[in-house]
Amino acid sequence: MSTVERLTVLKTYKLYVGGKFPRSESGRVYEVSDSKGKWLANAPLSSRKDARDAVVAARKAFGGWAGATAYNRGQVLYRVAEMLEGRRDQFVREVADAEGLSKSKAAAVVDAAIDRWVWYAGWTDKIGQVVGGANPVAGPFFNLSTPEPTGVVAVLAPQKSSFLGLVSVIAPVIATGNTAVVIASETSPLPALSLGEVLATSDVPGGVVNVLSGRTAEIAAPLAAHQDVNAIDLTGADADLARDLEIAAADNLKRVRRPQAVDTDWTTDPGTDRLTSFLETKTVWHPTGSLGASGSSY
Repeated sequence: MSTVERLTVLKTYKLYVGGKFPRSESGRVYEVSDSKGKWLANAPLSSRKDARDAVVAARKAFGGWAGATAYNRGQVLYRVAEMLEGRRDQFVREVADAEGLSKSKAAAVVDAAIDRWVWYAGWTDKIGQVVGGANPVAGPFFNLSTPEPTGVVAVLAPQKSSFLGLVSVIAPVIATGNTAVVIASETSPLPALSLGEVLATSDVPGGVVNVLSGRTAEIAAPLAAHQDVNAIDLTGADADLARDLEIAAADNLKRVRRPQAVDTDWTTDPGTDRLTSFLETKTVWHPTGSLGASGSSY
């Protein structure tokens, strides 16, 4: 029997929008290479229409996700970590190619990313106790402050940290009940697109996270100006792009998280800063004693 050399089945990377895997509506792709310039794959080149579709999907998913219990959201995030653990070897390979790391260093990055999902999963039902609570009031009232999610958040993922940095900006957004439209690293989008496959096979509802790839400036511009986007994380933007996006975001008073230094060490303890970046505080006043049972909030 003759031996025939088989052809490798190359992976087709797609966007992740609304729990589905569409190609860019424009049909465009761009070449993705490793740190040495070797071709890895063709990634979808997202258009403005893709960005708008992602916002529609994120808004549709927001009510159910924000209304889920914090404990349930924690379970869902933990499930993502479980699924990533099962596909660890794939992500080690993709991170090594994307960031030019040795296999051992890439494995450490992937392990840290999995652990970060677990870390944020543990915060879902605790952050409300940290930033909310009863406030002292001089009068026959009691006053309670509770955090609520901002809404739809556009996230520009870090350009250099294609996986750990990516997870570090997505997980806190959805842990607090927001939904996300994520623009993957322009030069190294493959780990982000593969993460979409993990999210789809975990318990994350479709539309809670939407992943786009392509030219960061081209996709971010319509998101910053979009009237149904409530906040934008500029982590992956350079100084010039960040300035332009802040101006566009001012049209509907979005929350804006400014970019970090390009050499950010994503392995350090993230703290609660990103958890609180996209939360609003609801304060409830309620009378006590003989004033009756009616209350008000603002």
